[in-house]
Amino acid sequence: MLLTSLMRIWLTRSLMPFQFRDYYTNKLYFEKEQELGLYIHLPFCRKLCSFCPYCKEIHKEDIAKDYKKALLKEIELVGLQLHSPKEVTSLYFGGGTPALMIEDIKELIQTLKKYFHITQGIGVELHPEDISKDNLIKLKAAGVSMISVGIQSFNKQCLSALGRKPIVFENIFSLIKEADFEVVDVDLIFAIPNQTEELLLADIETAFSYGATQISTYPFIDFTFANNQYKPLAEKEKKKMLKGISTYCQKTGRRRTSIWTFAKPNTKKYSSITRDNFLGFGVSATTLLKEQFKINTFSIAAYCQRLSEGQLPTSLTLNFNLRQRAVYYLFWQAYTMQINLDEFEQYFGLHLNKLFGFEFWLARKLGLVKKQPTSYQFTEKGAYYFHLIEQAYTTAYIDKMWHISRKTPFPKEIILR
Repeated sequence: MLLTSLMRIWLTRSLMPFQFRDYYTNKLYFEKEQELGLYIHLPFCRKLCSFCPYCKEIHKEDIAKDYKKALLKEIELVGLQLHSPKEVTSLYFGGGTPALMIEDIKELIQTLKKYFHITQGIGVELHPEDISKDNLIKLKAAGVSMISVGIQSFNKQCLSALGRKPIVFENIFSLIKEADFEVVDVDLIFAIPNQTEELLLADIETAFSYGATQISTYPFIDFTFANNQYKPLAEKEKKKMLKGISTYCQKTGRRRTSIWTFAKPNTKKYSSITRDNFLGFGVSATTLLKEQFKINTFSIAAYCQRLSEGQLPTSLTLNFNLRQRAVYYLFWQAYTMQINLDEFEQYFGLHLNKLFGFEFWLARKLGLVKKQPTSYQFTEKGAYYFHLIEQAYTTAYIDKMWHISRKTPFPKEIILR
């Protein structure tokens, strides 16, 4: 908490915290935004995994039917604000377990395409239990080109610690290979209780050998509102594991594409978060624009009710000042291991050094970044320290935001110091 507070004060040059308030408007000003992405949250699961912090609910047909109706209404309310169809980069479906609404995904995509032209592909998160030949055919027919499979681990002991049952993974990946998606991401968790570096590296090699084009390795984080039976390994073990992943992937010819992702050479990446701007649809979905950050209500009932009244389901809004927005921009760009100077200047109308010249000079002196002609590239040391910052941000900000939002559909205010 102290780390994030000090960093916020220093980088924004202000004692003012991030203030999310119930400022409401039924209009989003996104028509002129460049590099805009789309996200849809489908919150339903067969069962609720204790380690998963995301907004989710046990699947029930009647609730899912009402939710789809509301979701289509939200898309229409936003899309009708455009004067003409808008080009966007990508569309991602997250959850929850999106495949539980697989019969609805095509209709959702078609509705979005009335207002948006998607240029870089459509991705869907999948639970291993939902991978069948029929489901994969339906996803391909709907226009899905990328999938992310939430394996978490191939090891029975590690899966047990996460409350997961073992699955015959050979059958799953055989079906995926036959379906021939452009991108196959495999999610893995590290620092699971009783996990060793050897088990983790075996998971990574298994994922790539089964046909993953990319792996996303996330540290096990114990959220305050989670009901985990086990606690994550100590930070010393996390550091060792992250270093081990990086070293192993480098030796085996896989490239590091972000702090926690590694990919085969010359493959497209799967990333639903590292986009300059995006529109979020569904409960808990966030919208990031140049001057605002918005978050939808976490309550499915409140979400459906608000949309039945022709109102957007916005719960809270943060209005950025310039430095706040620049810090947020740098945070997610740093996740990709580089800061492009031309793109920063194009977005903000100022050279990076005008706002953060001292910080990047210091980062170079400390060996955290290297200066390239048009960018700053993070070193392995810099990547590890960003990993620490990201975990601190998750604990101090995201945990608090989600904890309150899960209890109160429309909070009056959330202050992140």
